[in-house]
Amino acid sequence: MYLSIVNKSKFGVVVVFIVLGIFLQCTNNNNTGIQQKTEELFQKQLKKNNIRNAFLSVYSPSRSIDWNYTDGTFQSGDKVSSDNPFLTASIGKTFTATAIAQLVEQNKLKFSDPISRYLPDSIMQGLHVYNGVDYSAEITIAHLLQHTSGLPDYFEGKTIDGRANVMELLFSKPDKFWDPVETIEFAKQKMEPLFVPGNGFNYTDTEYVLLGLIVEKLSGTNLHNYFEEHFFKPLEMKHTSMHIRSTPLEQTLKLAETYAGDFEVSSIASLSADWAGGGLVSTGSDLIKFQQALFSGKIISAETLQAMQNWVPETHGMEYGFGLRKITFRKLFPTLPDLTIIGHSGSTGSFMFYCPELDVYLAGTLNQTEEVKESVVLMVKVLSLILRNAEKQ
Repeated sequence: MYLSIVNKSKFGVVVVFIVLGIFLQCTNNNNTGIQQKTEELFQKQLKKNNIRNAFLSVYSPSRSIDWNYTDGTFQSGDKVSSDNPFLTASIGKTFTATAIAQLVEQNKLKFSDPISRYLPDSIMQGLHVYNGVDYSAEITIAHLLQHTSGLPDYFEGKTIDGRANVMELLFSKPDKFWDPVETIEFAKQKMEPLFVPGNGFNYTDTEYVLLGLIVEKLSGTNLHNYFEEHFFKPLEMKHTSMHIRSTPLEQTLKLAETYAGDFEVSSIASLSADWAGGGLVSTGSDLIKFQQALFSGKIISAETLQAMQNWVPETHGMEYGFGLRKITFRKLFPTLPDLTIIGHSGSTGSFMFYCPELDVYLAGTLNQTEEVKESVVLMVKVLSLILRNAEKQ
């Protein structure tokens, strides 16, 4: 509407700028109120004894929102800042899934392809034997992406003999460096599949290690190199890297500390077990750069992104696609706003989501494994504030 007025006269130009100025001033004033309330919500998290540091980035170009909240300290007493990266945990699954989607667009594979076409016999042999029947050859790329293969989870799954899984070994053997293939062998030898491929849902990092190996096979490079060349460099994600295995594009401050209860885990070598399923280190601003690129068609096409949103039920209020998780607020609780968020969360209280109804991006972490649900509550509250503000305008 304004563009049609601008060309009529110099007076019209002046009027337009006055109107735009008033509009932007009103928008900024409204945003100031919810920005302060958002900060109050954020600070409330830090009052909990088990949360030592936290990060929250909220961004919306259409709503003139660009807020970054960071607070807390290191064990040394030094303050954390928004330039300190944090462990993203399972947010890394979205990166691995997007790498697979790019390979699909390059005609190097199809989502429906059996994984046996791309993985060696040493990996495939005995990979999925359920009730005495070998279903290994029936597993597809889509099964792995969607957690519907039936494979066990080497991280948190139950072992056959009741001994420690890899999650427990992280703490008992903190100096151990895990090779990706070693985690697959752990699942094959010490665990059993849960169901026939395609006949259920079981969230498992085992599938994403297999996907990482497929990315390496078809790209001819290490997974962290692939991420750097296809995501970090083109999107200028200068402070993102694969934890332990690579370094950021630019000099970056030290990693924020992450806790499992009272145990600080970010410095232990055994976190190398969290690879293609969640081994990234990043910042809120870098994660939002990735989200914007993903949802705007910059790194994959809109058609491929739609294919990744092939949802299956995960748990109450949540559905899972190809490396993407969808949370529907009304399904979580009927009195919540009619909003959805699409992205991923992690076991450290990390989150990276986009709300399409409001055009708002959220990223951050509470850096505490005991507060995963609280990170979802925080996002619900922040988006509810933005929605109520939008309804008043």
